[in-house]
Amino acid sequence: MTHDFNGKSVLITGAGGGIGRATALAFAEAGARLMLTDVDVPAGDETAALVHARGGEAMFLKVDVTRETEVAAMVAATVAAYGRLDCAFNNAGIEIETSRITECDEAVFDRIMGVNVKGMWLCLKHELKQMEAQGGGAIVNTASVAGLKGAPRLATYAGSKHAVVGLTRSTAAEFARQNIRVNAICPGVIRTLMSERWANKDPDMPGRMAAMHPIGRIGEPVEVAAVVLWLCSSDASFVTGLAHTVDGGFTAV
Repeated sequence: MTHDFNGKSVLITGAGGGIGRATALAFAEAGARLMLTDVDVPAGDETAALVHARGGEAMFLKVDVTRETEVAAMVAATVAAYGRLDCAFNNAGIEIETSRITECDEAVFDRIMGVNVKGMWLCLKHELKQMEAQGGGAIVNTASVAGLKGAPRLATYAGSKHAVVGLTRSTAAEFARQNIRVNAICPGVIRTLMSERWANKDPDMPGRMAAMHPIGRIGEPVEVAAVVLWLCSSDASFVTGLAHTVDGGFTAV
């Protein structure tokens, strides 16, 4: 199904690659005007250039989502450029933990929680404020299958993604009467730099990652992007507070 976002203003964090880049390109093809953000400037600039090469409209800002002044300025810049904020895809997140909790450093815990939880909280705070003032909008947050079940050797990451699901459901209920929908996506293993880092640690890892999904393979970023666009579209007008798996059956078994 092709969704029409012609003239809509869309903000995407973590837009420098993977799911963020694929979603930016999908929104651009649907006619959206994009504000792209990331901490990685070359990667973010590259995504913007890819949008422009396809005839789309996009701006890029370097934003650290753990800093409230930068998040507030990000939302303000989107409104200054496009007049309003119709949709937000809060995709910025990190995974830097592959050890048992007894071996996890406190600084690693603080960094993961800072980006994945505080960063999400700050984005929601300022996006919801703008959307409430303008009379509505749609937000999608990137959680994970690790936000729905346990993840050995990724306890802090899983805890952060469980928090994303909790933030999503709570804000969805709180702002439903303000015509704002808030949903989350929970991807399985997707072909991104994150999954490539895991795969490079063990020659057997790619096969094991594929086998975790009953569908028999890992996912592609464009498959996640398609769900994000649907959740932001009018076709999902009665959908809010949902943690939508995009996982090839990972959580079904």
